[in-house]
Amino acid sequence: MPAVSILLPCYNAADTLEAALASLRAQTLADFEIVAVDDGSTDDTLAVLEKWAKEDERIHIIRQPHGGIVTALNAGLATCRGEYVARMDADDLSRPERLALQAQFLDTHPEVGVVSSLVSGYPPEAIREGFQIYIEWLNSLVSDEDIRRELFVESPVAHPSVMFRKAAVLAVGGYQDFGWAEDYDLWLRLYLDGVRFGKVPQTLLDWRDQPERLTRRDRRYSLENFIRAKTHYLILSRQTGRGPLAGCDAV
Repeated sequence: MPAVSILLPCYNAADTLEAALASLRAQTLADFEIVAVDDGSTDDTLAVLEKWAKEDERIHIIRQPHGGIVTALNAGLATCRGEYVARMDADDLSRPERLALQAQFLDTHPEVGVVSSLVSGYPPEAIREGFQIYIEWLNSLVSDEDIRRELFVESPVAHPSVMFRKAAVLAVGGYQDFGWAEDYDLWLRLYLDGVRFGKVPQTLLDWRDQPERLTRRDRRYSLENFIRAKTHYLILSRQTGRGPLAGCDAV
């Protein structure tokens, strides 16, 4: 069994995929597998994956008709063999020590189910002001207390920067599609389940900003749907007795 499984969904990512894979091949922790899900790409994504898989037996490819990010994530997660699962997007870059530091964090903090890291916008000259403000806010939240306090403001961790315990995510139902951001939804479910968060206080991911990002073109990531997600889980927090409205009477 690999120490870490890297969950890498890919859709029409041929232009950036090789750089992402090269950043993973350069990791100081070598005991990993890459579970790459080709979500029905119509460009050369599959050809790139097949070329790299011939050179590196740690790369495993799942092919499926285009079903969207949640379907791709769950298909890959079911195949991941590692106790720890690191998320990565096909247009981002992981710093060489990322896997080693995050796995070490989970090894030494058994109470933590999800560990992320600081992130840097990439490429720096193309980062929009709003994205940079969000990154600075996100990077200011390091402790579990910080992350939990701000969780109902905005997502306090960058999805492609996380490593999590597979068992913890499966225990809350994996990724789910309720019409809003799948990563934010997962953090909120984990939070209500009592899972603790952590963050390595070093920049371990270069997070690409581009007009084609899913968060810019998919309505699930709109402000309206973030508000819907928050409302849904605030109500659940009162009903379950966990979270910010625990113990509050209905209005």
